[in-house]
Amino acid sequence: MGGQEFGAAVRQLRESTAPATVGLALGDRRVPGLRREELADLAGMSADYVRRLEQGRSHPSAGVVNAIARALKVGRAEYERLCALAGYAAADGQVPNEVGPGATRLLERFADTPMFISDSAMNLVAVNSAFLALEHWTLTGNPWDWNVAWRTFCDPFDQFQQSDADASDHEAILVAQVRSTLLRYPADASLAALVDELRTHSRRFDALWRAPRPVAAYESSATFEHPDGHSVTLVGSLLAVPGDDLTALLLTAAPGSADAARLAEVVGAADGPAVVRVGQLGPG
Repeated sequence: MGGQEFGAAVRQLRESTAPATVGLALGDRRVPGLRREELADLAGMSADYVRRLEQGRSHPSAGVVNAIARALKVGRAEYERLCALAGYAAADGQVPNEVGPGATRLLERFADTPMFISDSAMNLVAVNSAFLALEHWTLTGNPWDWNVAWRTFCDPFDQFQQSDADASDHEAILVAQVRSTLLRYPADASLAALVDELRTHSRRFDALWRAPRPVAAYESSATFEHPDGHSVTLVGSLLAVPGDDLTALLLTAAPGSADAARLAEVVGAADGPAVVRVGQLGPG
């Protein structure tokens, strides 16, 4: 990664960090956030060095990255991101899978839209009742039952159908997600095991892993066959959940369409809690 990206990330974090969060008085400030001098003092370096970092004119050591992360009291996901931008593997880096307040609010506020939250390795960690109402996510007892990439390439759902074009887009998106995650979390043993399983059991995944397709848009269409005999065609849109390194998938129908009416019927019959924790992260 270039120094410009790391520097921009440090500046954004500095300017969005409330002084009280790091034990400083608010005082008389023209703009919110921390001054460069304050970050420098907290991190044990000069203000001029912080300026050079933010301008991309100096490449940080792993120790400097750690010092800045500690000074700003960033969460694990932001620490992992800073390490990746600086070109380092975070010590003991594991794929974050905690469903924070932001992801929880998404599931709660879009109660009529099928949605799941996954970690960046595409392991489902939470869903809403509208998603469960589609009744397509059957479990087989496989350790990777809740991983979208595994279910797509190695154990596809009978009730989930896509055209060749949409299936190709869907596969390219999943490979891109998993590749990016492995680069950011090289020390995660469960993630490494997932990649090995996928490459061993799916020739299609292995081929895309060796020669990835570019991803133009992070969405594709699919038809869900409901157990009551009816079907509904929805578009799945993949969205990032900033800060937590999670991903949200929303399934929507064209407004005013027969699929929209059918989706409302299926979701209207659903009950249960707004947020359901699910998933498992591979063997063990």
